[in-house]
Amino acid sequence: MNERNSSRETDLERLSRLKALSWLSPPELALLVSALALANYKRHAVILREAAMAQDAHILLAGIARITCLNARNERVTVAMLAPGPIPEFPALPLSQSVFQCEAYNDCRVGTVSWDDFDGITANAHESAFKQFHRNDLKQWYRLLLRSSSFLNLGLHERIAVALLELCSDFGIEESRGTLLRVSFSHKDIANLVGASRPRVTEHLARLEREKFVIRQGRQMVVQVAKLFDSMKDAQAAAHLAGARLN
Repeated sequence: MNERNSSRETDLERLSRLKALSWLSPPELALLVSALALANYKRHAVILREAAMAQDAHILLAGIARITCLNARNERVTVAMLAPGPIPEFPALPLSQSVFQCEAYNDCRVGTVSWDDFDGITANAHESAFKQFHRNDLKQWYRLLLRSSSFLNLGLHERIAVALLELCSDFGIEESRGTLLRVSFSHKDIANLVGASRPRVTEHLARLEREKFVIRQGRQMVVQVAKLFDSMKDAQAAAHLAGARLN
């Protein structure tokens, strides 16, 4: 029933449910949806290549997308999972060989509008359209930094916890046992997000189950978000303390 209802949703209804665009008025949303060039993408299809990601405003209306790039071994890996909303810009950088692109994780629907048209439609909005839209870029870059950088001195176990909290924020629903991840992300997906091997991630997910931070429900997971977040704060405090002692 939920799938049938979802298929009957109009693009305007999908656009109206996006938190990132909640500051737009109903008339502005109607103008925006009429200006969008809409396209559907099947699972694994390339939605946007690196050069096209910054040229226009792109909005994921339905489905789950992912940002991938090439790693040091020239393998394409996932660095971000995207829920419906603005598709972030990962601009090409000089001498970079990452080659970012946006792909469909499952069946997706995407709308595209030029920045000039977007600015014209949102000119009377109470906040800067460009600033609000690109907050999503900053969020994705910040998440990538947390998961891949050593500046926080977090080990793999903590980085996996960060990835789970991130996924719960975008794809979780609250229930009596915690936050249910509606999408059954594979261990390989999580391994890509944290830059580790799948077997190592499987070991640490099992540890999180033993620690009662994660409950298995078939292929899905229920995450004790508050407890896991508190444990992360303790881990960061311990890391800072260890760093201070070393200095």
